Amino acid sequence: MKDNRFLIPFLYILICFFWGSSWYVIKLSINYVTPFINLGIRFLLSAVAIYIIMIYTKSKLDLSKESILIYLMLGIFSYSIPFSLVYFAEKTIPSSLASILFGTSPFFVTILSCIFIKEESLNLERIIGILFSFTGLILIFQDGLRIELGKYFYGMIAVILSAFMQAGIAVTMKKKGGYLNPLSMNFIPTLIAGIILILVGLTIENLSSNKFSFEAILMIFYLAVFVTVFNFTVYYWLLKKLSVVILSFTSFITPVIAVLIGVLIGGEKLSKNILSGASFVLLGLVVVNWKGIKKIYHQRKVNYL
Repeated sequence: MKDNRFLIPFLYILICFFWGSSWYVIKLSINYVTPFINLGIRFLLSAVAIYIIMIYTKSKLDLSKESILIYLMLGIFSYSIPFSLVYFAEKTIPSSLASILFGTSPFFVTILSCIFIKEESLNLERIIGILFSFTGLILIFQDGLRIELGKYFYGMIAVILSAFMQAGIAVTMKKKGGYLNPLSMNFIPTLIAGIILILVGLTIENLSSNKFSFEAILMIFYLAVFVTVFNFTVYYWLLKKLSVVILSFTSFITPVIAVLIGVLIGGEKLSKNILSGASFVLLGLVVVNWKGIKKIYHQRKVNYL
């Protein structure tokens, strides 16, 4: 128990760091390897790593007709298309901005949940949080409209679309995929996505521009093993140890880390509008989770008494 007191916070910090750093690593990696080939290799490596974990944990693979349809849906609409959108967006927009825009995904989850899941409803906190978030998006997009409309703006749209698709998949899985083992739920979809993306890359990308240097291989390995597999495995382990609300804080810790890395290490420059918009998006996330934050505070207060 004493070990867990240190292990849990340490792992929590690690997954936030890996997710936060992934945005800048993606931007660097596409300078070496084209997006589709890059992603395809990442997902194939992830699938191999997940399969090894499945063998070690003796996890069973559900191959029912319904499960196979879910795997196909995840492979295309949770991995192949959304991640491709992010990789292509990062060719034109700062990694820090991409992370901020993707941070809106929880708001899309909230909206779609209220529409498609009967048990979910819009309360005052959620409405205020969503309003803050979209105010932030308006401020951010003002710069996208003003600066390099041809490439900057469309990259921003791509990330928002990716966030929306991931939110839609999250809501769908909440309704229909709850029975699936988390490992099998990611093994086949990453395998499917890896194969699809490699084939697309071999067909349409300029393969001669790929430079499989030590740095490139290291970055793809980092994204596959640490960002995808390690974070996914640890996240589900932490889900058994921590409140869902505390885990949801990763949604706004991750963009903060990504911005710090992008600005301090990558030398990215963000305008006042983008920084103001980011503040509104992060504030919106706090407001949406406010009820859960208060619940945790009161629980701790009672424990100390």
